[in-house]
Amino acid sequence: MVHESTPRWENCPLPDALEVIGERWSFLILRGAMSGLRHFEEFQSSLGIARNILSNRLTRMVDNGILDRQVMDCDKRRVEYRLTCKGRALGPVMIALRQWAEKWERGAPCTPRLVDRRDRQPVQEVVVLAQDGRRLETADILWIDLAGDDRPQGALRENAPIASVQQIA
Repeated sequence: MVHESTPRWENCPLPDALEVIGERWSFLILRGAMSGLRHFEEFQSSLGIARNILSNRLTRMVDNGILDRQVMDCDKRRVEYRLTCKGRALGPVMIALRQWAEKWERGAPCTPRLVDRRDRQPVQEVVVLAQDGRRLETADILWIDLAGDDRPQGALRENAPIASVQQIA
């Protein structure tokens, strides 16, 4: 492991992501929404979640822009919850977590299986790829802080001063 200095973690967005979605029921609601559940009653009966907890989690997910709450045109008393673009972007995260659990917690693929809608074949493992398409393992990735660089992370400029480098392991 390379340790030139410890990266400045205060700018790391991972705690923000966990604050928004890092709770068990939120992940299960997200899985349900990705599987086509739309109504409060569908979530409640499918997940077996208490109504007050479900109401709280749905409200938080709407407030955080993961779900959109839409009143039904045909019945103003009914509401639909639909994934936003931000919510749909969590799909690869959900798949990666499921694949991790199948491998490390269950030891085998579980049912229902994740398959490609078109040909019904199992989806491949979610992996991290380099800019050139190479598959990267954890040992191939570095966290870096760019001293005095206001570009987004990963937008390295030529000869940018590197304040710290730490290899993930």
